[in-house]
Amino acid sequence: MIRIFIKENDFTIRIINEIPKERPKRILWVDLFKPSQEEIKWVEETFHVQLPSKQEMEEIEISSRYWEDEETITINAYFLVKEDDGIKNETVTFVLTLSTLITVRYRELTTFSEVVKRLMSNPKHFEDGYYILASILDIRIDSDADTLEFITKEIAKLSRLVFTGIDITEQLLESISYYEDYNMTIRENLVDKQRLLSSLLKSYKIPKPLREEFRIMIKDVNSLIDYANFNFERLDYLQNTFLGLLNIEQNKVMKIFTLMSVIFLPPTLIAAIYGMNFHYMPELNWKFGYPFALILMVLSAITPLYIFKKKGWL
Repeated sequence: MIRIFIKENDFTIRIINEIPKERPKRILWVDLFKPSQEEIKWVEETFHVQLPSKQEMEEIEISSRYWEDEETITINAYFLVKEDDGIKNETVTFVLTLSTLITVRYRELTTFSEVVKRLMSNPKHFEDGYYILASILDIRIDSDADTLEFITKEIAKLSRLVFTGIDITEQLLESISYYEDYNMTIRENLVDKQRLLSSLLKSYKIPKPLREEFRIMIKDVNSLIDYANFNFERLDYLQNTFLGLLNIEQNKVMKIFTLMSVIFLPPTLIAAIYGMNFHYMPELNWKFGYPFALILMVLSAITPLYIFKKKGWL
């Protein structure tokens, strides 16, 4: 699907949803969503650019994320996408050629819907494609901040669970691991934006009015990265605390087994002695031999309990 945004004047934006027969004037933005080969061919021939394939969009080398020549800037940027099992980074390609922005994406993104609303409500603000890119990044950074705020609240809930001592060992460890992956995905996304904004600020093609906006954005991104790093520290602390509490519980169990062994060892020894079948045993024919052995076993079990209690081991 293709959408072409044409600025007719300061107050009017016209949208074309098909390939035009002739190239319109003052094209601000060409948005390609799951484009067909025909649409890609038209864009490449019309704007004299080379759009990356979907495989090339996913490459992680820095040189594959941003490159610039005399006429164009090509960017592959991460966008957070929420799924049933968490979030993932979806790559979107931006190509800035002269005053036109070309975007290539394969997922429906709410950020683009928000930008279209801004564009249609205030056409005068968007002088060219660079301003549209700035608006997309601004909305995306705000959305990333909301996502980071959400995960921070979830980590706070985990913290309360750890210190309440509720017996949910496997579930709690799985939650900590899940939010570590969640936070790592967010941080990867933010670092990608940090590199992107840093590269844009170095480009001479960026209009001067937008440079200050990009500087503010990169400061916001840096603060979000610091916050993501802080979340990693909190999760590490929670994991170490939880494992420490788990070790304490395991030590308590081992302590009980040790005490039980100490308590029952003397009676077992007495029972073993009097269970021997030697013919000549002093208490063998004694009338009170059996009660004596029972009393001796009880006393041998109670005595260690009394000693442990007195020393504060119980």
